[in-house]
Amino acid sequence: MSIDIHPSAIIDEGAQIGDGSRVWHFSHICSGALVGEKCSLGQNVFVGNDVVIGNNVKIQNNVSVYDAVTIEDDVFCGPSMVFTNVYNPRSAVTRKDEYRKTLIKRGATLGANSTIVCGITVGEYAFVGAGALINKNVPDFALVLGVPSKQIGWMSRFGERLDLPLKGNAETICPKTNERYVLVDGKCSIVG
Repeated sequence: MSIDIHPSAIIDEGAQIGDGSRVWHFSHICSGALVGEKCSLGQNVFVGNDVVIGNNVKIQNNVSVYDAVTIEDDVFCGPSMVFTNVYNPRSAVTRKDEYRKTLIKRGATLGANSTIVCGITVGEYAFVGAGALINKNVPDFALVLGVPSKQIGWMSRFGERLDLPLKGNAETICPKTNERYVLVDGKCSIVG
C-alpha cells in the first residue's frame, strides 16, 4: 500500500499518516498529527498537532480537526462539520492551555454542518444529524438532531434506525443485518 497525497496538500514534517490513506487538494496536516490507515481527508481539511485519527476515517471537505480531538476508527465526518477546542474563546485572551478534549468513538457519524462543542464524547455508532449542535455527551447508538441537539432515537451499527423507545428496556433487530440490539435502563448495545 501507499499514501496518496495531492501536490497542493501541505504535510508538515513529523506528521504520521497510515498506509492506504488519501489526502486531497489544499489540505494541511500539522507535524504532531497521527492519521491512521485507509483514511480519506477531503479537500481543504486541516488537522492540528494534538490530533489522533484512527483507521478508515472519512473526513469530508472543509473540516478542521483542531487540537485535543481524538477520532476513533470508522468515523464519518460530513462536509463542513465543525470541531471546537476552547469553550469560551476571545480573540484578546490566550486560552491554549484550556483546550478541552473531545472524543468521537468508533463508527460514529457526524452529519454535514454539525458542530461539536469541545469537551464532548460522541458514543460508538452514534448518528449526529446534519446541522446539529452537540453540547453534551451523546450515548452509543443514539440518533441526535437539532440546535441544541436532542436524542430522537437509536441507530444500528449499519446506519439504520432502530425500533426502540428512548428509555426503558426493549430489544429489536436491525432491519438490514439482523443484528440484535437491546435497550437496558436507557442504554443501547448489540447482543452477541
